[in-house]
Amino acid sequence: MDRLVNTVRPYAWGSTTAIPDLLGVPPTGEPQAEMWLGAHPGAPSHLDRGHGPVSLAEVIAADPEAELGADTVRAFGPRLPFLFKVLAAGAPLSLQVHPDRARAEAGFADEEARGIPLDAPHRNYKDANHKPELICALTPFEGLCGFRHPAEAAELLAGLDVADLKPYADILRAGPEEAALREVLTAVLGTEPRALAETVDRAAAAAARLAFEGGPHADAYAACAETARHYPGDPGVLATLLLNHVRLQPGEALFLGAGVPHAYLGGLGVELMANSDNVLRCGLTPKHVDVPELLRVVRFTPRDAGVLRPEDTDGEEVYDTPIEEFRLSRFVPAPGGAPRPLPARTPQILLCTAGTVRLTSDTGTTRDLTLTPGAAAFAPAGEHLTLTGDGTLFRATVVV
Repeated sequence: MDRLVNTVRPYAWGSTTAIPDLLGVPPTGEPQAEMWLGAHPGAPSHLDRGHGPVSLAEVIAADPEAELGADTVRAFGPRLPFLFKVLAAGAPLSLQVHPDRARAEAGFADEEARGIPLDAPHRNYKDANHKPELICALTPFEGLCGFRHPAEAAELLAGLDVADLKPYADILRAGPEEAALREVLTAVLGTEPRALAETVDRAAAAAARLAFEGGPHADAYAACAETARHYPGDPGVLATLLLNHVRLQPGEALFLGAGVPHAYLGGLGVELMANSDNVLRCGLTPKHVDVPELLRVVRFTPRDAGVLRPEDTDGEEVYDTPIEEFRLSRFVPAPGGAPRPLPARTPQILLCTAGTVRLTSDTGTTRDLTLTPGAAAFAPAGEHLTLTGDGTLFRATVVV
């Protein structure tokens, strides 16, 4: 078991205060968007095993089976199959989807064969893996997730009373549902942005007015107006009204599977995902939007947002997902409660988000680590840990 030193990434959409508040350090005044915990080559965590700092990626590469366990290596190869993050959104992130594994493998192979550099701005596939992800709120958290039923989206568009949007509302009412959603999203994203900018601006102004007036759709209109404030004229502003608007309370989560369009709008959460960089953007971004490839990936099935709440399993609150690369759970020990064993045949990263917790390892020489908010530890596969304290601990591990 080792304490991790983690990198905070300063993306422009990040909050200036949320991660510093969690860590108990003064803000720098700059955005601090994501703290990465894991072995991703972009920003691996570091630890010290007596010979100075070394990256977790190097530790795993030196002896994959000792660190990950034979089952994990057999299933996913000699690398940590998940990436764990603390995410702090101070402004909307891009509207995006992730491919399934088959599409990722095909897209990556195609771009490799065409010689597109991995760092090219128009590259879609940075690897051959899928990227399912789970976001769990630490504070009230706002986002967009999955398509609304077309009749609801038509009502929202019609409510704006913008003449140029009437054809979209008519299509959404005519059905069938998946075909209607595909046709409208294709039309919105396929139009030259400059030709649509005036319509987006009128829609955003109407959305701001309707949000102020209140009513059953006030939150959705407010989200539309806020995204327009950050991305004026962006066609993705209109796409926000096709999606479910959701507010998570602390402890609630969203699972984002392949092809599900989503965007995070604001709040602090922990995010767990398969170890991949594959993102196809739909809008709310100055980055590359490949509409034809996006339409191959998006799943146009309308659905509820699917708010996920943990299931208690002998004191471990588990967020159930259909993914083997990762498993997220939470422990909230009662003050003065009995020590709790944390068995795991697989590697685990443990993150404290509130209070104080103590981890004791009794594999070989007994060792203790005390974690306060924002502090984390890595435990190799098979290490026997015991949890005490009265804080909140999130555990990321593998299902094999």
